[in-house]
Amino acid sequence: MGVRCVQIALDPLRRGESGWAEGQTIDALRGAGIEVVSGMMGMEGEDYSTLESIARTGGVRPDSTWESNLAAAEENAQLASRLGLRLVTFHAGFIPHESGRARTVMLGRLGVLSEVFGRRGIRVGFETGQESADTLLAALMELDDLMSGGEAPRVGVNFDPANMILYGMGDPVRAARRLAGRIVQVHIKDAVPATRSGEWGSEVRAGTGAVDWRGFFGALRDAGVECDLVVEREAGEHRVEDARAAFELVGRMGEEA
Repeated sequence: MGVRCVQIALDPLRRGESGWAEGQTIDALRGAGIEVVSGMMGMEGEDYSTLESIARTGGVRPDSTWESNLAAAEENAQLASRLGLRLVTFHAGFIPHESGRARTVMLGRLGVLSEVFGRRGIRVGFETGQESADTLLAALMELDDLMSGGEAPRVGVNFDPANMILYGMGDPVRAARRLAGRIVQVHIKDAVPATRSGEWGSEVRAGTGAVDWRGFFGALRDAGVECDLVVEREAGEHRVEDARAAFELVGRMGEEA
C-alpha cells in the first residue's frame, strides 16, 4: 500500500500474546521499513455489544477494573518508552457532561493515567466518539487545571470522525473545528449513522460513508492541524483493500489541498 508508518496496539505486546512477541514484532516492522508512530491501549472489561453496554463498561469509568487498568497503563508506559513512542491513545469512556461524582472520579483517573505516561515523556490522546466535542473539550480544559504545574504532557485528542457518527455524537466537521487545538492524531475511518436512536451506526469503507472528507480535511487545514493520519478499519470482509482505499483517499485529499 505504500504505508510506512503504523499505530500499534500495545496490549498484545504487553501480554506476550501468540504471534506478538515484542522483539519479533518490532524487528519485523523495522525490517519492512515501517515506523511505529503511536501506541493504543485498550481497557479491561470493555463491552462494545451495545451503546448501553459500552457506556457502562468503557474506559476508566468502572470501579471494578480501575486498579487493573492502572497496572496495565504502568506496563504499557514502560513498553511505549522502550519503543521510543511519544503518543499513546485510548478511549476514556463516557465522560458525563454534568458535574458530579462520576465526572470527578473519571477526570481524576484520567489525570493519573496521563501522569503515568507523562513521566516517561509520552503524551496521551483520548479518542473521540463517546461524548460530544463540547463535553470532551470541557473535560480536557478541566484536566489542564488539575495537572497544572505537573510534569505530564498536555492531554490531546485522537480524532476519529467515524466514531462521532457511530456513537451519534455530532457532526465530525464541526467537532474537528471545535477540538482542532487539541488534535494530536487522526483516524481515517468512515461510517453511516444508525437508523434508530440508541443503536450503533455501521463502519464502512472510507469514502463511502457519512463523513464529509473534503470538509473534514478543510477544517484541519484551516486550523493548522499537523499530525499523523492513521488508517483504521475494524469491520468488513476486505480490510486490506479497504485500508488501501482509505490510504488513496488521503492522497486525493492532499492533492486537492
